[in-house]
Amino acid sequence: MKADVTTLAAKKAGTIELADAVFGLEPRADIMHRMVTYQLAKRRSGNHDTQTRGEVRGTTKKFVRQKGSGGARHGNRKVNIFRGGAKAFGPVTRSHATKLPKKVRALALRHALSAKQAAGELIILEDAKMKKPSTADLLKGLKKLGWDSALIIDGNEVDLNFALASRNIATVDVLPSQGANVYDILRRDKLVLTKAAVEQLEARLS
Repeated sequence: MKADVTTLAAKKAGTIELADAVFGLEPRADIMHRMVTYQLAKRRSGNHDTQTRGEVRGTTKKFVRQKGSGGARHGNRKVNIFRGGAKAFGPVTRSHATKLPKKVRALALRHALSAKQAAGELIILEDAKMKKPSTADLLKGLKKLGWDSALIIDGNEVDLNFALASRNIATVDVLPSQGANVYDILRRDKLVLTKAAVEQLEARLS
């Protein structure tokens, strides 16, 4: 399929051929959902922790007599029912990451790209370069293009001036092509790919 190419100055720069195997699939929400769940679970720190009976201070001597107190026959102050005692079945430090086959992850990325193309939210950019790192200039250009919320993916490396100009804009993300992922693609309204990014994503996913 063919797609129009634009510039940051909102001018036409010809057309580009997009691979159907990467941008022309029928989007499947279930596969993309699996990938987003996988990404969000993997990035959780999992550093929540509570103390168990082996970690709290407390006597293990029998502190009341066996009979006559009218209470239970406790032999340990570290149990969870006492103030300062341990937590029963509390959270411990662990990884929340799940497993997802590499082929499914690649397929999910293809479906995310295809979903943006099918929704008319995929834009091909000639290049993402600026002469100076000016956030004001970039904002003017984005307003002219109508990109309020966008993920911009460049080639192997992001232009330094463009990266500096965009990092102060809360609704714009900029990534190199190897950082392209399903979650970031779906969380923004527009997906903007440079011609270099298209070439590299097609080589990676075809």
